Amino acid sequence: MPTGHPDYDLHVILRDRHDSELAGLDWFRSAHLDLVVIELAEFRVRGMPGRPDHFARYSYVHAEVLLDRLDGTVARILDEKRTLGADEARDAAAGRLDAYVNQAYRSLKSYRDGRPGLGHLDAAETVPHALEVLFALHRRVRPYNKYLRWELERQPLGDLRWSADRLLPVLRRILGDGDPSTQRALFAGIEGAARDAGHGGVLDAWGADLDLLRHS
Repeated sequence: MPTGHPDYDLHVILRDRHDSELAGLDWFRSAHLDLVVIELAEFRVRGMPGRPDHFARYSYVHAEVLLDRLDGTVARILDEKRTLGADEARDAAAGRLDAYVNQAYRSLKSYRDGRPGLGHLDAAETVPHALEVLFALHRRVRPYNKYLRWELERQPLGDLRWSADRLLPVLRRILGDGDPSTQRALFAGIEGAARDAGHGGVLDAWGADLDLLRHS
């Protein structure tokens, strides 16, 4: 997705930063280059679940290895970051699904009780959780928003409801005004996908509260 303001993001992986003068260039920034100098041990866990830098995970999904002097070690570590492991995906989908339902329930309860402004705020917070669920169900790392359409078009999530031309307008509507009917339509799709993937227990734990997400 090149623009008129391109730059390169480059990682240099070191066995030991104390043995290299390159360590002093960590976080070098210019108009054309962003440089990260990182030790191998740190690179193994960077962007992984539970880490404060978990947000960096997507930056590795399409990264290229330009030079690997460790007989493929760097490439293997990178490949582990590109997709979610089976257990990781299951845990991520379940956890984010619960968070999504919680936020949607709070939103629709506020709309029901005559507090649309507060319901709108909660509705906006459902969107990140919804995206995390949809991508985790396919063992994929949620892309940065900038690349969301590109990812959905390049590698669709299967169901036509999750195509770029159908999902993105739904998300924009929820972000725009929190429309309850749009929220319920999105929940219906996510509920079906989650149950098909074996996450019915997470949903059923909400009991009758789910009725608010299904009916006005």
